[in-house]
Amino acid sequence: MFWWRNEVRPGVSVAFTDTGAGNLALHVGDNPAEVLARRVRVEQAAGLEAGTFQYMDQVHGNTVAFIDGHGPGPTADAMVSAATSSRRAVQPLAVMVADCVPVVFVGSGTGADPVIAVAHAGRPGVASAVVPATVEEMRRRGAVDIHAWLGPSICGSCYEVPPGLRDEVAARVPATWATTSWGTPALDLPAGVRAQLEAMDVTLEYSGECTREHNSLFSYRRDSRTGRFAGLVWTHD
Repeated sequence: MFWWRNEVRPGVSVAFTDTGAGNLALHVGDNPAEVLARRVRVEQAAGLEAGTFQYMDQVHGNTVAFIDGHGPGPTADAMVSAATSSRRAVQPLAVMVADCVPVVFVGSGTGADPVIAVAHAGRPGVASAVVPATVEEMRRRGAVDIHAWLGPSICGSCYEVPPGLRDEVAARVPATWATTSWGTPALDLPAGVRAQLEAMDVTLEYSGECTREHNSLFSYRRDSRTGRFAGLVWTHD
């Protein structure tokens, strides 16, 4: 069910699912009823009620949506949630991937409740700074002492790209420049995200394994007809 899970501070947990939880995406041709049933099982495993995690319509951009209650998924590649004057609870959040970097954030809020966030950092998102944009929105919402967890994603030794594309992305995020294990141009998206977090003074707590190298994780590069696993963050008693 969970590839990695931890209570990262009292009352706040972070997790990344694996193929044991099944495909959690509605956009890859899977039976919608079965996908929704899997999502419910993930929520039950997290100790939450059905329909609690907020998902989003990810489009490989850098839009960050503020979420103050469960509803239709926003078209965005990052979400931030915090308690507000009208709503005390912090909304549990989910991000889906199959090679892109799922980034989960937890920051201390101005009150007792944390500020939490998730980001979908694929190649376009890393290049267009979706991760720094997410951190900026968290801070605008009062977050301090922000920590981040990078879920499993394709590594620089496996993510082959054309030479021109490597040059284009590395010109914006130099840490992404890489070479595959077989000697061809590549991009190291996790390294790029780590560099962006360091530049934003965010503490990195975890960086996951390569999706392409582990059959217990979904990988689009390994199999284009694949599902999506999720990065999750939620508060609890």
